[in-house]
Amino acid sequence: MKQFKMAASFMLAAVFAVMLGCASTAKHEGTGEYVDDSIITTKVKAAVLNEPTLKSAEINVETYKGVVQLSGFVNSAADIAKAASLASGVEGVTSVKNDMRLKTK
Repeated sequence: MKQFKMAASFMLAAVFAVMLGCASTAKHEGTGEYVDDSIITTKVKAAVLNEPTLKSAEINVETYKGVVQLSGFVNSAADIAKAASLASGVEGVTSVKNDMRLKTK
């Protein structure tokens, strides 16, 4: 019975994926693009996390069709530039939208 439920769940997921299609439109990513963007986001987050001068918990990363958007609050303009530089150095990034802001003290 457990195998039947797993098989049914798999078939339902497969049918759902086929119904959604793999092609992208102007406003929606295809399945492959979504996976690529997820990988890019993960790589950018890892690059930011590995940079000791940045507080990575305060920097948000989102990716859509290779365009990385950085947002959040940092301590200096140098931190903004560093995060943008790290993001643009990741393979697959086509451009970086930098929406980070300086913290007010």
